[in-house]
Amino acid sequence: MPRKNKCRPFIPDPQQMKLAPSVSGNTINGLGEEKVTKPKVVYWASEPNEIPHGKMQKWFYTVDPCLPDFAQERQKRLEIQNMPLPPISAKASEYTSDIWSEKLDKFVTGGICEKIGVAELDQAWVFEGYSATQSRIILTGGQHEFDNIKRVPEPAAGAEVMRQYTRAANSAMTVAAWLHNEGWEAKPLTGPMASTVTMIPAAVAAGFGELGKHGSIINPEFGSSFRLSAVLTDAPIPLSKPASHGVDDFCAACRVCEDACPPFAIMPEKKTVRGINKWYVDFDKCLPFFNEHQGCGICIAVCPWSLPGVGLNLAEKLERKRNRVN
Repeated sequence: MPRKNKCRPFIPDPQQMKLAPSVSGNTINGLGEEKVTKPKVVYWASEPNEIPHGKMQKWFYTVDPCLPDFAQERQKRLEIQNMPLPPISAKASEYTSDIWSEKLDKFVTGGICEKIGVAELDQAWVFEGYSATQSRIILTGGQHEFDNIKRVPEPAAGAEVMRQYTRAANSAMTVAAWLHNEGWEAKPLTGPMASTVTMIPAAVAAGFGELGKHGSIINPEFGSSFRLSAVLTDAPIPLSKPASHGVDDFCAACRVCEDACPPFAIMPEKKTVRGINKWYVDFDKCLPFFNEHQGCGICIAVCPWSLPGVGLNLAEKLERKRNRVN
């Protein structure tokens, strides 16, 4: 039996549900499809009228969280995204792999983001209807303040998410500006809006961690409590290595996020999605609760890996267990 949950029973607002399209978001996401296909924009479209769930996306903005932080952070993010990048320097910098990595790491040591990594761009990550010709994708991660995010689904937690999306936008623009100064073209991608590339599989390839049962990446240091941004480029920055910490087996045996999800959207077993067997969250169940609370994040807040000081110890424990088995 699921644990007691203060957000249950959850009955979606009838006014919101009148806006739901006839097509399931799970169908758009490719749930049950055996063929590998490109992802489709199901939500957070830059032009909501162009997607089936556009009316529900616009309804999201009508929910008043009664906190000025939301409007302020949206305005900050918009201003950051609209800042012009410097012109691309005429001479493209050429460094050794070590120097490229050292320069990239400075974005973490300088507090621009908490994690950064690089993956070779896979065209399977590019949204249908978009194009990306660059060879590399740089991912940045901005960690949530746990004391704020643990308050989900209260508005204060939503405001924390907004702050990290603002930081994510700043990190993408800062990295892109740096690359322009180094003589390399760069295209920044910032959330939460869907733009060009789906970031989670790219971040997994860039060493950020593994996909968890709740549909978000789990990283030993940050758990799932961080937000992503990205930069597309052809700069020959060395690739990061994917990381494995035993998360997949852990999630198979853990039900914490599954039990905590108010609308029971987190599926207990992996599903085939666009030809890939993976953890999946039921979009049609998740979205109404998400919309009515101006965001959710309960699953990432309750995830054992997200608790400060827990994830690294968990990873070490699972590593010792794997070594004993092998």
